[in-house]
Amino acid sequence: MLVIVLAAFFWISAVLKKQPHERKQYIQKSAWLGLALCFIILALTGRLSWVLAALSVSVASVLRFMPVILRYAPQLQRLWVLWRNNQGGFSGKAQGKPVNKSTMTVDEAYKVLGVNASATRQEIIEAHRKLILKNHPDRGGSSYLAAQINQAKDILLKK
Repeated sequence: MLVIVLAAFFWISAVLKKQPHERKQYIQKSAWLGLALCFIILALTGRLSWVLAALSVSVASVLRFMPVILRYAPQLQRLWVLWRNNQGGFSGKAQGKPVNKSTMTVDEAYKVLGVNASATRQEIIEAHRKLILKNHPDRGGSSYLAAQINQAKDILLKK
């Protein structure tokens, strides 16, 4: 126990001597070294098997239930897709290609919103609101469909 207390004391004094921008990297390296040392000690004493078994069961459980978790939590699904698209990082930038405003005709805009050509401004706004509530990406809808719905509304209100 005394050895652990002395090691902790020297480690903390070493951390405090580092510059603030070097501390994070030093702490991460120390954590990996401590984890490796724990695995070595457990392996030498013959107690590593239960740790590996618990780790295997945990990983298998998470992988087994990931589709269920992602199905019922659209926000997690979007985060997972963003993380995979950015190779492990979040950029905050919108993914995908921007919608070209000139590709939709007025007739297509009427069809997207489900209104007829004699629809009033209020009817267009109401149809847009109903559709966007059903298809908004924050509620698990498609960002492409939401962009198409918004584009249709913009085209019809400018007409």
